[in-house]
Amino acid sequence: MGRVAAGYAANLVVTDGELFSKKTKVTETWVDGERFEIVKPVVSVNGEWLARWNLNDNQTDVTISLTGDTSKPIGNLTWKVDGQDEPKKLKLTKIRVTETQWAFAFRGEELGIDGILRFSATRSIRDDQVRWFGTLDLPDGTRSSVVVSPIAAENDKKKDDAAKKSTSGEEKKTTKKDEPKKVEKASFAVNYPFGSAGRTAIPVQPETVLLTHATVWTSGPQGIIRNCSILIKDGIIAAVGRDIVTPPGAFVVNCAHKHISPGIIDCHSHMATDGGVNESGQTNTAEVRIGDFIDSDDINIYRQLAGGVTSSNILHGSSNPIGGQNQVIKLRWGCRPSEMKFAEAPQGIKFALGENVKRSNRDGSNPDDRTRYPQTRMGVEQFMRDAFTAAKIYQAKQAAWKKAPRGLPPRRDLELDAISEILNGERWIHCHSYRQDEILALIRVLDDYKIQIGTFQHILEGYKVAKEMAEHGAMGSSFSDWWAYKFEVYDAIPHNGALMHRAGVVVSFNSDDAELARHLNQEAGKAVKYGGVRKEEALKFVTLNPARQLRIDRWVGSLEPGKQADLVVWSGPPMSNLSRCEQTWVDGRRYFDLDEDRQLRDRDARRHHTLVQKILASGLPMLKPGQEKVDPSTLWPREDEFCHIHDHHDEHDHE
Repeated sequence: MGRVAAGYAANLVVTDGELFSKKTKVTETWVDGERFEIVKPVVSVNGEWLARWNLNDNQTDVTISLTGDTSKPIGNLTWKVDGQDEPKKLKLTKIRVTETQWAFAFRGEELGIDGILRFSATRSIRDDQVRWFGTLDLPDGTRSSVVVSPIAAENDKKKDDAAKKSTSGEEKKTTKKDEPKKVEKASFAVNYPFGSAGRTAIPVQPETVLLTHATVWTSGPQGIIRNCSILIKDGIIAAVGRDIVTPPGAFVVNCAHKHISPGIIDCHSHMATDGGVNESGQTNTAEVRIGDFIDSDDINIYRQLAGGVTSSNILHGSSNPIGGQNQVIKLRWGCRPSEMKFAEAPQGIKFALGENVKRSNRDGSNPDDRTRYPQTRMGVEQFMRDAFTAAKIYQAKQAAWKKAPRGLPPRRDLELDAISEILNGERWIHCHSYRQDEILALIRVLDDYKIQIGTFQHILEGYKVAKEMAEHGAMGSSFSDWWAYKFEVYDAIPHNGALMHRAGVVVSFNSDDAELARHLNQEAGKAVKYGGVRKEEALKFVTLNPARQLRIDRWVGSLEPGKQADLVVWSGPPMSNLSRCEQTWVDGRRYFDLDEDRQLRDRDARRHHTLVQKILASGLPMLKPGQEKVDPSTLWPREDEFCHIHDHHDEHDHE
């Protein structure tokens, strides 16, 4: 067996099209020469059915009558009204029947309901008795459970044939009557971003805000202050303490029994980008800029606000030794891309070391994976030396021409402009790294060119070279407890952050993941669990320390007078798994509020039902069962795809 050839067993499969085509169906299977036809069961719902559901808190019994061709039945809904001899009658639309599912729709005006109701049910057979159990969806989104039982099956063939002949005529006859009503184009005001949780305007910034009676984790010299108040004026913290007098006209927020922390800062993220974050066409892409395609519509901005994140470092991916320029943003949900940018944040750039850039973790299907230089760690080191040397030569040529401007000036090179800014101390390197040998190699290269690195990202073997990092002035932005997700991180340990911290390295915990960023407060708590870091210091791993790493600690990262009012109100201690983020403030504006979020969810649910009703009333054809529309956004992932070496299945390989 195993072939279609003379002398082999007649085990065959017959299809109605190309064997591996998506739409192809198996029609026959042959086993040892015996034919088995695959016939899709035909389920008929023709006949009369009794349906029982609740409408307006009243139990209602209705009769569903269906006739006609099984593939395209027609039907009516009838019910009795007290005091009337003749029952009420409605025509059913969008009737669909499969082996196990039954659905239809009908207008509800005769029932005193404005809009279209939708019925859907699943078939159940017990003791040879067919029943349908399902729901009736009302236009406002509420649901009623439904049980449908047969009254009388249709067995009269002649009656069925007559119904088939009359189907087309009846449809034509009712077309005009059931013509969809004309509806207005816009059902509600446009919000921004255009989608869930969108706003019609950004949150107001009260001139004066006073948050009172909270336990305040300042992440600054004052430490933790109980029964404390925070005074904010024009988006800037004016005072933090116990004896603040309420100014006239202040917007007061009672935070009794609550905890307040600085806004969380994520030092490594790829969210809020309008497409892929890896420009892999060449090894050095220092000229590309994340800031050119910030996507302020990304719902992850709002979701991360709900986790207390107020600022984020949006990085290029890790496919190149020298990647693109980063962009630090504030999570100003509802603002335009340019307004998201953290104006005071200095420039930065992504570098990368290890498996990703030498492409040893690729499957080889792309020829560039085995031909692009560099292919080894020693090649990566030399490539970076070459880039810095080229930038020095470029600077020398420019300086010489400015001193004696004869002929054409040196041609401008955007890549070398960015590398020159690194040499001049005007752009900070954020380098993807794992192994101790490559970390030390880069430190030595940078020392040779008198460059101080901004941060080593991931730095999962940082505990082995923490002393050398501290001597260089390198900071480390790590994962809390991710390890063993690819070969070069097998030596990672969860105590890494605590050990680097004790050696004098400024440590932060980052997400590198849109979902993980929603609970970075809990990640900080792992520094207490793994290594015994004091709670006040552990919280700094996601507040003050990432601010120091991004060189924005003059403005954010701690709750001190003169700093921007980026803060989070928690239901309990900020690193507790039991605590919830209740409010997130950015620049003295409340961008997330748990109570408002409930209102937005209700609003969006109502809008959803309104749009469903418009679609149903439009009369436009619906997608067929199993048919899907391609979502083009899936072609541009908002992630560093070079970090997912397991084809996005079970494990995440963060970069």
